[in-house]
Amino acid sequence: MAVDYSDYSEIDIADYIEHSLLHPTATPEQVQQWCEQAMAMNFPTVCVPPVYVRQTADILQGKSTKVCTVIGFPTGATTSGVKLYEAQEAVEHGAVELDVVINIGLLKAGKSEAVHREMAEICEETGQTVKAILEMTVLTEAEKRLAAELCLDAGVVFLKTSTGWQGGATVEDVKLLKSISRGNVGIKASGGIRNLEQAYALIDAGATRLGTSRGMMLMEERDMALRPGNR
Repeated sequence: MAVDYSDYSEIDIADYIEHSLLHPTATPEQVQQWCEQAMAMNFPTVCVPPVYVRQTADILQGKSTKVCTVIGFPTGATTSGVKLYEAQEAVEHGAVELDVVINIGLLKAGKSEAVHREMAEICEETGQTVKAILEMTVLTEAEKRLAAELCLDAGVVFLKTSTGWQGGATVEDVKLLKSISRGNVGIKASGGIRNLEQAYALIDAGATRLGTSRGMMLMEERDMALRPGNR
């Protein structure tokens, strides 16, 4: 059954898109392009690797679009000290949102206290918006719940489904995170968002942000779908 996109005409999908450029081959020229696109579309944030935070902050200075970066990306397996330094340096360079990959191995080993302590320290020491990347695709149901609860208690502002390197966001996982968080934090669906139908399904499930490198494609698809002749 075809989706009736007119049902979503009051949702501005641009408000949800975190314009991500996290591929290892990303260049400064692409960062400039991504920033220009994000400003033109009024996307909330541009998400770049730490090496490009200063450049992104310079381009977006004074704009409504903000700077996001990733910490401990993509495995989450660096030491707590390294993660904290990386987060603090990113803030010094202009990042206001930090997507931090939790230590998945420690979580699976039952070392909950270490996972909590690491996330809490980054939240406290940086004072910025911290999003916990849970990498839901490699966790059991019980581990998903535990990871979310630990990160909520640590003070994160968003729960994020995945890096995209081990699979992407699912409607079921977004619904689970919304249920666990009871609407007290944002939910960022990330990884594998390839079309407008999928994007709206994730929003319906409770996503308040969509991490994707396909932001411009989603906007073009939205514009085409909402043309009077296509409704």
